[in-house]
Amino acid sequence: MRPPTIGCMPERDKDLPIFELPLVLLPGERIPLHIFEERYKRMIGVSLEQDQPFGVVFRDDDGARSIGCAARVEEVLEQFDDGRMNIVVTGEERFRVLDRFDSNDFPQGEVEWIAEEEAEAGDIDAAASAREAFAELAERATGDRPSDEELEGSSSYEIAARVELPADTKQRLLEMRDEDERMTLLANALRAVEKALDRAEEVAEHARGNGKVSFS
Repeated sequence: MRPPTIGCMPERDKDLPIFELPLVLLPGERIPLHIFEERYKRMIGVSLEQDQPFGVVFRDDDGARSIGCAARVEEVLEQFDDGRMNIVVTGEERFRVLDRFDSNDFPQGEVEWIAEEEAEAGDIDAAASAREAFAELAERATGDRPSDEELEGSSSYEIAARVELPADTKQRLLEMRDEDERMTLLANALRAVEKALDRAEEVAEHARGNGKVSFS
């Protein structure tokens, strides 16, 4: 099963502004960003002026990853007198950073765009498991269960964008080339979230009962 194509695939290799952040952006995902550093104010300004994407790359204590996701500014929510702004971006194509360098204005990188793998037949069980796990979590959180029709055809990226997952899990999803593998990873991650919620409720119940909590 192949996720829907986001936009048009740009040329294979190009220089792209790079924004390293402690978060992972997935194709099709919408996230808010607060822009306050001077170099990133310039980056977003150029992106808006030229209607061009910039790259979001996950960075933590282990450094910056090589696989990232292009981001396009969809909306400027607020712009301040000092140039700071609140924006909403949408993830587009994935890329691999081949080389990083700093221009006079903002960080950039030479990137290679990553095309999705074609698949003749998808793993129906993997997709069904991920969608069922998401439906159960959504019902647990909101009281409303998404219908099968609502989730039918949803890609791993579309489902993951609706859940708060750990950044390292999202990065693994971003790096995988095969949609079936992404669905399997997503199903396992969602089941892990459900088990953690079960455990948290169990601990809370014990604490309410006798003030003692067992971690065995």
